[in-house]
Amino acid sequence: MSVLRTIERYEEVAGADRRQTVGPAPQLAWLEITSLVVDPTYQRPITRAGRANIGKIVAEFRWARFSPVIVSPVEGGRYAIIDGQHRVTAAASIGIESVPCQVVLATQGEQAEAFTAINGATTRVTALALHRAAVAAGEPSAVAVSHVAARAGVKILGYPVATLDQEPGQTMAVGAIAGVIARHGVDVAVLALRCIVETPRNNVRGGVLASIVTATGQVVWELRAAKRSDAEILALFDDVLLIREMDKASMARQPGTPIHVALTARLRAAFRMAGG
Repeated sequence: MSVLRTIERYEEVAGADRRQTVGPAPQLAWLEITSLVVDPTYQRPITRAGRANIGKIVAEFRWARFSPVIVSPVEGGRYAIIDGQHRVTAAASIGIESVPCQVVLATQGEQAEAFTAINGATTRVTALALHRAAVAAGEPSAVAVSHVAARAGVKILGYPVATLDQEPGQTMAVGAIAGVIARHGVDVAVLALRCIVETPRNNVRGGVLASIVTATGQVVWELRAAKRSDAEILALFDDVLLIREMDKASMARQPGTPIHVALTARLRAAFRMAGG
């Protein structure tokens, strides 16, 4: 079991009087959805992407994933939604009548400022953090990615690290690994990673990049389909320098062509010349 950590204070980032300027303390309450309204002066309309997001929330709705809606009292006994329009709409769509809310006292201008701050200053959740959380939750595709990486001797980083600061065998390419698994299966994904980390020329700092993983996965699948053995495939990759091939592919590709597509073409050509 992981060791739980307590919250630490970072007093150096705040002045001594900062607590005096935080505004009135909010109240927590369950409010009927019929009493919640949207102020179009600062709130966004629900777009096509917003409707898709609402559909996803509806399909996966759990109270454990529902954070309190931030609202502020307005005239008529109603409450303007500052943050949470999409999740409230999703809750209403499945017949929920009341939702947990954090009620703050704010003028319309302060509501707009809060909306901007909440939606503009939120710490972005990285793909690595989402992957780690998904593994902890037992999500099958995330667990499969972790198992594939472990079998190949690849370490998935827990947080972003600059490419040249990554040790050999470390990677942030969780999406690329998942893509290879989805398209070609677990065994191809394992061998593709092995072709990177078990060939001395390619087991370098920052060598397990997404474009390299994707292109290698495609070519490994094709070589396996051509009845080449794993040992033969590893030997072929031992004769190429993937980082250099990726750089050449990036420079020579047509505008709009993804790097992994151009790299796949270069690897095919290289292996044809080598009799692969």
